[in-house]
Amino acid sequence: MVKHFLAIVIFLWISVGAAWGQVSPKRELRAVWIATVANIDWPSSKYLSSYQQQQEFINLLDQFKNNGFNAVVVQIRPAADAFYLSQLEPWSEYLTGYQGQAPNPYYDPLAFMIEEAHKRGMEFHAWFNPYRAAMNANGNVSPGHITRLRPTWFVTYDGRKYFDPGLPEVQQYVASVINDVVKRYDIDAVHFDDYFYPYPVPGRGFNDDASYRQYNHGLARDDWRRANIDSLIQRVSANIKAIKPFVKFGISPFGVWRNHDRDFEGSYTHGGQTNYDDLYADVLLWLKKGWIDYVAPQLYWEFNHRLVAFDVLLPWWAQHGYGRHVYIGHGVYKLGTTAPWKNPNELPQQIEATRTMGTVQGSIFYSAKSFAGNPYGIQDSLRTHLYKYPALRPEMPWIKYPVPQAPYFSDAFEKPNGLEIHWEDNDTSHLTQQYVLYRFADKEPANFNDASKILAIVPQAPDPVYLDATYERGKNYTYYVTALNRLQNESAHDLPLQVVVEANGRRRFVFE
Repeated sequence: MVKHFLAIVIFLWISVGAAWGQVSPKRELRAVWIATVANIDWPSSKYLSSYQQQQEFINLLDQFKNNGFNAVVVQIRPAADAFYLSQLEPWSEYLTGYQGQAPNPYYDPLAFMIEEAHKRGMEFHAWFNPYRAAMNANGNVSPGHITRLRPTWFVTYDGRKYFDPGLPEVQQYVASVINDVVKRYDIDAVHFDDYFYPYPVPGRGFNDDASYRQYNHGLARDDWRRANIDSLIQRVSANIKAIKPFVKFGISPFGVWRNHDRDFEGSYTHGGQTNYDDLYADVLLWLKKGWIDYVAPQLYWEFNHRLVAFDVLLPWWAQHGYGRHVYIGHGVYKLGTTAPWKNPNELPQQIEATRTMGTVQGSIFYSAKSFAGNPYGIQDSLRTHLYKYPALRPEMPWIKYPVPQAPYFSDAFEKPNGLEIHWEDNDTSHLTQQYVLYRFADKEPANFNDASKILAIVPQAPDPVYLDATYERGKNYTYYVTALNRLQNESAHDLPLQVVVEANGRRRFVFE
């Protein structure tokens, strides 16, 4: 009876929410996963030139920027290899076709990607696979690959090689790889996906007998495995915050933490596999302890799925964020695969439903290539409706970072193609990364939470200027400008710029 009641409540919640979910939030993460393993998303082939790789990535950023996105999650370490210059691991084969071979002509893909993302005001989340070491256990790896240097660290399972999470030296090594990137590159977040212990294959066991005998400390094997993953998450979290406190740490787990029939706290689902029982990932513990800044569960199922319904899992995760951010992972790759995913409203309704949850702060979409060709009009839906207005990324108040001083307007000029607005950056501490320019119509209340009033988000510049091409002569306007730091914490605003049309039709610009 309780289960049926919950389902009814969820249905009503979603249905009622959809009616008022049309309001575009001012703050919302809008991100896409860009997978590099097996050249899923980028680069499209391991045999592209450096220029072709760069141009492809620029095109991806432009595509998603135009669709209203404000972040990218890029896989930079798919299998104990690197999409960046590393002294610890070899260049990825997915860059050049040969593991250990640098791009030629040389460039550092990670540095390049971060710079291009930041140019467009997009956050860059560096996506690591912590435990996957070789996609093919019998394939060729470079002489310097860690599987050759430390062969006893690895378990072969289902044709692949994995680090053994039970070995303390593995935890130390994986953490050192991440530390290296956090120290040397201007990333905004460290991101792990759902691959902890490998997904179980029927009839095959993960052979960690030796490490369990040596390090179990009296724990049952399942509890010991969870403790191993917990230890790595805690270590990585502490290291990140010690090196750069403003860098975020996020996890994208499988969509079901645990089923209710196994745990009272679990969701009313019937998932065949779960984070807790099969991948040994106790994501709720990490949220409760504050070890991670966000969780992005992969809810790659439709509404009313008979085992793992989106409309059951969405409110469950919304209720289990424990004060940290929850972003919903949407399966764009599912479009067109089954009858529910041939419904052009499936994904838009998921986004709308997500917005009705006060404790969910955005969405991440898997994966970039799935948007190609605009299947079922998904890019149109985002660009012209759901993501029509820009969004700032959600604030994380537990990460303390100074807020810039407010800028102030200095001049305005009517041009043939609009109103050119100038302001001064009053921030002597160099915290400002961007500006937010708001515009309100005559006598309209200045509601800074209304995303439709954001005229533009402008990159920091020595002499900031913006041309309002939608300005109409003969109308009164009021403009405000604020500053954003790298976490998009927003300054106060200074005095507004008012465009006043007098009775004789002349216009005055009032800075007061």
